[in-house]
Amino acid sequence: MFKNYFATGSIFCGIAVLLGAFGAHALKSILTSESLQSFQTAVQYQMLHGMAILIVGLISEKNQKKNLAVVSQLFSMGIIFFSGSIYLLSFLKYQSIDFPSIIALVTPIGGLFMIIGWFSLAWTFLRK
Repeated sequence: MFKNYFATGSIFCGIAVLLGAFGAHALKSILTSESLQSFQTAVQYQMLHGMAILIVGLISEKNQKKNLAVVSQLFSMGIIFFSGSIYLLSFLKYQSIDFPSIIALVTPIGGLFMIIGWFSLAWTFLRK
């Protein structure tokens, strides 16, 4: 089971590095400084939560807790919704495509998944 955490966390971290490089080079001259900062925030949150999934994998190797699977899923959904929506908005701006404003509403939902993931992780430790 813990192999899945390691694979998921590693993939999220690798993609964060790729997108960070893309943002620093390709988007730097195209996006506004505010949009570029949002993109960088998405990369940072993705990397942080990818690393957190790796740590959950290490913890789950020693403690087979069902809660840890939920924590990993919450972090993953947070990355997809939070970072993914910011990436999508940035790429749409990069391509000069008008986008529905509903995409921006997905970002805080992703942040909420991340927050719930952290509190769920704390709850796992407190229950022990």
